[in-house]
Amino acid sequence: MAIQPGDQIPDVTVHTKTADGIVPIQTADVLGEGKVVLFAVPGAFTPTCSDYHLPGFVAFAEEIKSKGVDTIACIAVNDAFVMDAWGQSQNVGEHVLMLADGNGDFAEAIDLVMDGSGFGLGTRSQRYAAIIEDGVVTELFVETSPGLDVSSAEKVLAAL
Repeated sequence: MAIQPGDQIPDVTVHTKTADGIVPIQTADVLGEGKVVLFAVPGAFTPTCSDYHLPGFVAFAEEIKSKGVDTIACIAVNDAFVMDAWGQSQNVGEHVLMLADGNGDFAEAIDLVMDGSGFGLGTRSQRYAAIIEDGVVTELFVETSPGLDVSSAEKVLAAL
């Protein structure tokens, strides 16, 4: 069963790119303290993700953080090099932490996996957003159809 509000975020190793290179990071460390907005996309550089989902969180980052959010994080089943390049191309700067779930371990651990093999994408994460407080999901917005609606930055901001 997919993760639900009230559930603890699983502790899984993901990766991010820093000035020191690719760094493994535990989700319990990056998502487990303070108030976090996490959003997942099926893939970096894909149309809806690049045109709307990530740019929305960059555009509304200051407003989201003004609601007491410590971290805004984007996660996708892509490698850390791709996530870093995508973040640079989208000018995320310090607004959004880009997390690479390269093997899909986190998507699998929260049971929000999408089979995109019919489109040549393989196994990916479903599109969703979550509000997490001290490692516990308080709100979860999972898209039930293609496109962007319930997990947009605007909807998350309204829920904060």
